[in-house]
Amino acid sequence: MADITEVSENFQLGKKLLCEVIFRKQKDKKPKRSTWKFNLDLTHPVEDGIFDSGNFEQFLREKVKVNGKTGNLGNVVHIERFKNKITVVSEKQFSKRYLKYLTKKYLKKNNLRDWLRVVASDKETYELRYFQISPDEDESESED
Repeated sequence: MADITEVSENFQLGKKLLCEVIFRKQKDKKPKRSTWKFNLDLTHPVEDGIFDSGNFEQFLREKVKVNGKTGNLGNVVHIERFKNKITVVSEKQFSKRYLKYLTKKYLKKNNLRDWLRVVASDKETYELRYFQISPDEDESESED
């Protein structure tokens, strides 16, 4: 039979190891983000004159939902436009995917979805690009 002191020592050792594991896990956790910042680069379509960045900014202000309600931006979500770039800064969790969804919705509404696509150029930026149409495809269609 195990001695009571031996069992007690093993219990104390196990307790100490458990505390170390918990402490390490708490130490490894990253702090939660305080702000979310995303950019939309509209340079090419705006320069070509087929896209109105001011109208798009207004569309975002009207359509972005905060706490399930549109037009409820308050001090939580800030939408800023500087030349051909739109920046969305949020103090609450905000999805980059949601920004892409709204951009595609705007393109569809203005019949630009057939010409432009939304591409992620880096972790926090989307860019509007034209679809690449190769000249070979056009020639084969005209021959038929």
